[in-house]
Amino acid sequence: MANIRSFRDLIVWQKSMDATMEVFELSKKWPPEERFSLTDQIRRSSRSVPANISEAWRKRRYPAAWVSKLNDAEGESAETQTHLEIARRCTYITETDRARLDSLYEEILAMLVTMIDQPEKWAIR
Repeated sequence: MANIRSFRDLIVWQKSMDATMEVFELSKKWPPEERFSLTDQIRRSSRSVPANISEAWRKRRYPAAWVSKLNDAEGESAETQTHLEIARRCTYITETDRARLDSLYEEILAMLVTMIDQPEKWAIR
């Protein structure tokens, strides 16, 4: 943990922000009839990932709260992966885009699981 002073310094937060912005850009092209369903849901779930990570950062004084917020981020990541698969099956995105983002979310999930499994490493002493 090299000189991390803010949640913005966390690689997992940076990657989740990148993924969120990619989801946002892709979903701009989806049909208008999806605006209040799939578009809204995938944007919310993707945005929740970095939001929960930043909230967890501020709660790292309490290991249970840290783990809980990171678990929320983990769940939102998986939800976003499902929405990406739905978008692909509806032909709103290509398999290439889905696979690239799915791979990015797998990286994010792996980092989250590592952080969840080692709360003492992140705790404020």
